[in-house]
Amino acid sequence: MTLDTYKLTSTEEPSDELLSQLMKEAFDDARKADAEATARYFAELKRAAAKIR
Repeated sequence: MTLDTYKLTSTEEPSDELLSQLMKEAFDDARKADAEATARYFAELKRAAAKIR
C-alpha cells in the first residue's frame, strides 16, 4: 500500500511510515491554508483601515 493508493475509508490499517507521511502531508496542507488565510485577513484589515482614513 502506498500513499497514492491508500483510502482513508479502508478497513486496513496504514503502516507507521504511511501514517507518518499522511500526517506530514495533512500538516503541510494545514500550514499552507493557515498562511493564506492569515495573509487574506491582514490584507482585508489594511483595506478597511485605508477606508477609515
